[in-house]
Amino acid sequence: MTDTVTMIQAAALREAAPTIRHAFFTRRGGVSTGIYAGLNVGFGSDDRREHVVENRRRAMAALDLPAGALTTLYQVHSADVVIAKSGGDDSESAPKADALVTTEPGVALGILTADCVPVLFADRRNGVIGAAHSGWKGAESGVLEATVAAMIDQGAQRADIVAAVGPAIAQESYEVGPIFPDPFLAKSPDNSRFFKPSRRAGHFMFDLTGFVAASLHALELGGVEHVEHDTYAAPDEFYSYRRATHQGEPDYGRGLSAIALFDG
Repeated sequence: MTDTVTMIQAAALREAAPTIRHAFFTRRGGVSTGIYAGLNVGFGSDDRREHVVENRRRAMAALDLPAGALTTLYQVHSADVVIAKSGGDDSESAPKADALVTTEPGVALGILTADCVPVLFADRRNGVIGAAHSGWKGAESGVLEATVAAMIDQGAQRADIVAAVGPAIAQESYEVGPIFPDPFLAKSPDNSRFFKPSRRAGHFMFDLTGFVAASLHALELGGVEHVEHDTYAAPDEFYSYRRATHQGEPDYGRGLSAIALFDG
């Protein structure tokens, strides 16, 4: 691990700078050690709290923001959206939801992931941003649609919203069981395109990021970009719940994706 915080950016959102700043952070550059080595930002992990606090501070510093600018959620794989008015550290009292929207400059919306899909949204013209945690449950139950609806309620225009799909587990790394496809196929037989046979009989490889990107395209936004990185297959770059499980590790770190508005 390096001492330098590293981040990945989507071209479509990078073009919105300096009024909008964002990052899909890798695990590099943090102070955590052991199985959490690097930039673990999850208070829900069993990492030392002071390490998580420092990692979150470093992430915000990389965006030229104070540590208190970051607001995150107690994520529960729902389609619930919170309107954020100020920053604040994640804790047991954080709202249980899976998406954030704000029109407030200086508030960084943060999503924590370790294989699930982080999605960052921005309407630069109307000054509205959003962030969503989209695991398969959230994606199937409508967290992306709910985030866009909340942004529109806050003054965004659908045609001005750009969405960036961040690093997540790729189809090649995501095997699912025999009945897993059922709710997706019940919604639309066309969703069969996101499943291909696994080497194990009766199992499938699921294209979660493809499903998320297709769901966003269906919303007729101004643009959708997919930043393609497989969290499972890149242990030096990303945390992965599934990889930790396969390796018999007792816990795992959480990576951060964040977006913030700045006064123009």
